[in-house]
Order: sequence, then structure tokens, then C-alpha cells
Amino acid sequence: MQTTTLSFFNMHEHGQLLVNLLRARRDSFIVKNSWDLPQAEGLEYDQYDTPASRWIAVHDGDEVLAGIRLTATTAKCGMYSYMIRDAQKGLLDTIPSNLLNFEAPVDPDVWESSRVFVTNAVQAKDRTRVQALMMQGMIDAAIELGAKRVIGLVPAVWSRWIGRLGLKAEPAGPVMDLDGWKTQAALMHLDSYRKTETIKDKAKSKIVDGTEEKRPEIDRPSASHRLESVKPREQEVRFAS
Repeated sequence: MQTTTLSFFNMHEHGQLLVNLLRARRDSFIVKNSWDLPQAEGLEYDQYDTPASRWIAVHDGDEVLAGIRLTATTAKCGMYSYMIRDAQKGLLDTIPSNLLNFEAPVDPDVWESSRVFVTNAVQAKDRTRVQALMMQGMIDAAIELGAKRVIGLVPAVWSRWIGRLGLKAEPAGPVMDLDGWKTQAALMHLDSYRKTETIKDKAKSKIVDGTEEKRPEIDRPSASHRLESVKPREQEVRFAS
């Protein structure tokens, strides 16, 4: 199992991995959750899948197990910019415009996370490890891109698991019910990042420029830094974006 960050610049180095990620997104969002999203040729996509984005895939060979997208808040594609900002501007019918307590940033130091999923192929006993690989891959990619903060729509229970990733975060909007999921915008501060989880298989991480390096072993935090355990049904990362 490994984590790979994909871009328009390196996707040719990874075969069908980006295609498989978009196929897994369709299975997760359209087939499983019955969301009304654009699709073609068995792939899910939208107006934010552009060269201004990066895609983090947790995969076993060619099989994508989990994924997340990062988009620059400075991105612009026609009338669109990035999901949270466009929702605030009233351009997206499926997300309330009052999702943020402040004006959505347009800042090279801030990136947006969206389209987060873990596939049904991941067994319950492996989900926490896969989620940790995915989120740590997102953090590493964002830092590599020069981001200092990441904003995203996250499960309303985010405060229970965000500290386990070595991050400090703050609520950025009200708790909302999106398609049956309790969701909230959160702002994550990457300058507070400390690696806290040990990934037993020392999964590989391929960074944006396509080079490959082994992820270092990570020390567990002291008891004072550990948050309470999350119930199994709450451990699944369930984003509404």
C-alpha cells in the first residue's frame, strides 16, 4: 500500500492511476451515495479537476483505496474558482452559501481539500490506517506546494480525529446537514503539523515532482496529546464535497 500525489505534470508516470481514482470517486459518490454529479465513461469529474489541482491516492498497485483532491484557492476556471468559495458565492445549488463565517480566501498560502473518499474495498480493520495515510499524504502534498493552511468541508466530528494527525484546526462555519451528513467547514493549520501516527508498513509517498521516497517512521504522541478514541462508525472520513 502506498500514497501517490498526482498532477497534470506527472500523471503520465503513473499509468491509469488518475483514471482509476476518478472511477473510484464515481463508485463512492454516485453509485454508493447516489449524489447527482457529472460523469462520463464510468468516471466522476467536475469543474475543479484542472491543472490547478492535485489528487492524492492511497492505492495497492493499480487499485485505488482512498483519495482526496487539493485545489489552490487562487484557481480560476471560467466563472468558477474552488468549491467552498463558489458555494459561498451562490454558484453551487447543493452547498449552502452560509458555509463559512468569513469571506472565502484567495491566497497562495491556502489550499482547499475536497472529494474525499474511502472505498468499500477497505475492510473495517484497515480503515483507520488508510484514512491516516490519505490525510498524511494530503498534508505532505500541501506543504510541498507551499500551503500554510488547508480549508475543507469535514465531518462534524472532526475535532475528535484532527489532533491525531498532528494538526491544529478551527471551525470555519456552522454545522450543516448535507445529504444526511453532519458537515462543517474547518481551517487546518499546517505550521502546527507534527507526525503522530506510526504507519506500520512504512508506506511509500510519491511527491509532486514524481520522485519517490520512503515515509519515515513516526513517533506516537504522549498521552497528553491523544484525543479520545472514535467509535468505529465515526472513524470513516465522510466529506460532503
